[in-house]
Amino acid sequence: MQDWIWLALSGVVLLTVLIAGAVAYARRMALPPPSEPTAIPAAPSPADRFAAALQRTRDALGGTLRAVFGREHADEEAYEGLEEALLRADVGTRATSALLDELRKRVPKDAPGSALRRELRALVRERLERHSTALATVPSGPLVILVVGVNGSGKTTTIGKLAARYRKEGRTVLLGAGDTFRAGAIEQLKVWGERADAPVIAQQEGADPAAVCHDTLQAAVARNIDVVICDTAGRLQAQKALMDELAKVRKVIGRIVPGAPHETLLVLDGTMGQNAFSQARVFKDVAGVTGVALTKLDGTAKGGVVIGISEEFELPVKLVGVGEKVEDLRTFDPAAFAGALFPDVD
Repeated sequence: MQDWIWLALSGVVLLTVLIAGAVAYARRMALPPPSEPTAIPAAPSPADRFAAALQRTRDALGGTLRAVFGREHADEEAYEGLEEALLRADVGTRATSALLDELRKRVPKDAPGSALRRELRALVRERLERHSTALATVPSGPLVILVVGVNGSGKTTTIGKLAARYRKEGRTVLLGAGDTFRAGAIEQLKVWGERADAPVIAQQEGADPAAVCHDTLQAAVARNIDVVICDTAGRLQAQKALMDELAKVRKVIGRIVPGAPHETLLVLDGTMGQNAFSQARVFKDVAGVTGVALTKLDGTAKGGVVIGISEEFELPVKLVGVGEKVEDLRTFDPAAFAGALFPDVD
C-alpha cells in the first residue's frame, strides 16, 4: 500500500514539474525579442553648436542674403545688398569695407551671385584665423588668467564656466574675487566656485582688488595650483581710475608669478552690438587684453560682431558662450563660425 502511495506522489511531482516547465517555456516564447542597445548620442560638433547659436543672426540676414546670393551676377547691386546685411549683423564699417574690397578682387563681375557666398565664407574664415590663437599655457607653475569686462557682460559666469572646464581636464583651479565693488559679485563667484569645485580667495566688499589678487597668487603658489583665474572690477565710469587699478593688479600679479598674467581675457556681451566695440577699445588700451570671450552669442541677431572685433582690434576671439549650460563655453572655431553664418543652404 505504501509503495503505491509513494508511486502516486512521485507521479504527481513529476507531472507538476512538467507543467511548470511547459508554462515557463510558453511565457518565454511569448516575450518580444530583446531590443538593440540604444546608442549614446554623439556630443554636438563645434559646427552644430555654432549653427544653433547663430540661428538668430542667420534669420535676420536671411532675406537680404538670399536675394544677394540668388542674383544672376555679382554686380554692384549685389555688393550693396551684402554691405547692408553685414552692417545689420554688426560686422562694423571697417571690417565690412575690408571684406567687400577683397571680394571684388576675388569674384569676377560675370560670376553668379552664389559665388559671393562661397568666397565670403572663405574670406571670413581666413581673416578670423589670421588673429586666432589658443588660450595660453605654461610649462610649470600656475597659469594666471586675468578677466576684465564691464558689469553685466557675463564676466563672473564666464569665469565659473572656464574653471569648470579646467577642472574637467583634471587641473586644480583657484579663483580670486577681485571685483570687490559690485554688490553681490563676491557671493556670485563663490557660488560658481562651488559648482566648479574651485576654491575662492576673497576679502570683504570694497577691499583693494590688488590685495585680493596678491592673496590669491600667494595661496596658489603655496598650494601648487595649476590655474588661477582673477576677477576684476568692471567699471568704465572713470577710465583713468580703471587704468590705474588694473596696472596695480598686473604689477602685483607679476611680482609673485614672473611673466603673469599669461592671459588677459576681455568678456564682451554679444548682444551689445556696437557698444561692444567701444568697450573693446577702452579695455585694449588700459588692460593689455590678449583675447576676447564673447558671451550670449545664442541670444543675438548681431553675431557679426565677432568679425568686427577681430578685424578692428586685431584681437583673437578665444571663447564664445553658445548657451546657458556649463559646457556651453566653447573654444572659438573660425571655420565652424564661418560655415554656420554662411551655410550652403538658407
